[in-house]
Amino acid sequence: MLRYIAFADDLSAWFGKMFAWGILIMAFGVGYEVVARYLFRAPTPWAFDLSYMLYGTIFMMAGAYTLSRDGHVRGDFIYRLWKPRTQARLELVLYFIFFFPGITALVFSGWKYAARSWGYLEVSSNSPAGVPIFQFKAVIVAAGILLFLQGVAQVFRCILCIRTGEWPKQAEDVEELEKVLLETKSLDVLKSEDEGFLPSRELDAGREPRDRDAQ
Repeated sequence: MLRYIAFADDLSAWFGKMFAWGILIMAFGVGYEVVARYLFRAPTPWAFDLSYMLYGTIFMMAGAYTLSRDGHVRGDFIYRLWKPRTQARLELVLYFIFFFPGITALVFSGWKYAARSWGYLEVSSNSPAGVPIFQFKAVIVAAGILLFLQGVAQVFRCILCIRTGEWPKQAEDVEELEKVLLETKSLDVLKSEDEGFLPSRELDAGREPRDRDAQ
């Protein structure tokens, strides 16, 4: 199970990071459109199609990557209070009740949708440029398959957690700067207290240093 989890995580990460480069393409396309429209009065007929197709592609292809990093939004105000085994049991049930049926429906429905689009080489109706969009419909199927494979890895994580009482370690990844700064600040405060220095929050509040030996 651990080998499959590592395989699925690596696969999801590869696709997620590869398609993340689409953000740069989308930014350049939208930037070019702004300059052409407002400086040269020559709007492009393709920028709108490029932006929404790339945004949709990035959003879909990042789904499995986000799932592998446990990055999807969850209402965890109760969940986080439970023991890991209880969390794993709940997630295991929910994966089979909601996740896999939904993803399976996405793959089969997306396949029909994409096949129809490829059948007549669909182009965009939103602009006179006739931008081809049939190839982007295949992203629905690809994203669904990646999510299904990653979902199996998440089920294995739940099983391992039920057995051991601890969640398997997630793959290390890039952290948001805000989170890193908050964690760094917390560690600096704890270190200062351990070394007998006065934390900055107490100096700012004008409080006297705490006597660490007085109890």
